[in-house]
Amino acid sequence: MKKITILLAEDHMIVREGLCALLKPEPDLEVVAEAENGRQTVELTRKLTPAVVVMDIAMPLLNGLEATRQILHVLPATKVLILSAHSDDPYIEKAMALGASGYLVKQTAASVLAKAIRAVAGGKSFFSPAISRRLSQYEKFSGSGGVKKPLRLQLTSRETEVLQLIAEGMANKQIAAELEISIKTVEKHRQSLMDKLNVHDTAGLTRHAIAGGVIESSVQPTTD
Repeated sequence: MKKITILLAEDHMIVREGLCALLKPEPDLEVVAEAENGRQTVELTRKLTPAVVVMDIAMPLLNGLEATRQILHVLPATKVLILSAHSDDPYIEKAMALGASGYLVKQTAASVLAKAIRAVAGGKSFFSPAISRRLSQYEKFSGSGGVKKPLRLQLTSRETEVLQLIAEGMANKQIAAELEISIKTVEKHRQSLMDKLNVHDTAGLTRHAIAGGVIESSVQPTTD
């Protein structure tokens, strides 16, 4: 039996351990790697090419949505299954726009995780029941003006990375070291972000990052 290989991307160790325990009894599923932040997730996925990445959204250094974008750009055959505590429409819309194959809410994932992984590995979509009901309503009224279109992603991949690191409190020098780019390039990205988002300080960038789901609201805006 060829096993479905899985990478678990989740920044809380106790949650990762719980997910591993859920999947261990399944003879056709194999967890080949675990990642604790979005950047590590991208690197391990490129190295190991798992069939399915089970992806949390709120992760340090690089959030799960941006990690999804980077993974599917390089490895379009890989399936990404979002597993998040967030069930708000903007998160779901962004995940679907980026090409995620499914979306599970953590509160309901335990009983259906293995089933969801098998479904997306087989080329199907899979959603938590409440999300499925909402998506069916989207499809029912699509084209009639009753449902808004998925949000357009106006920032580049690198700009989104820089935005998250700014919002996490990193200085330009630290961001340059983390992304292995020059400080001058970081400054250009920072200015581009301010121009595109029409904000003029770090606090404004952080508020946008929180509102857009790039980071969680527990991060406090810094002042210039």
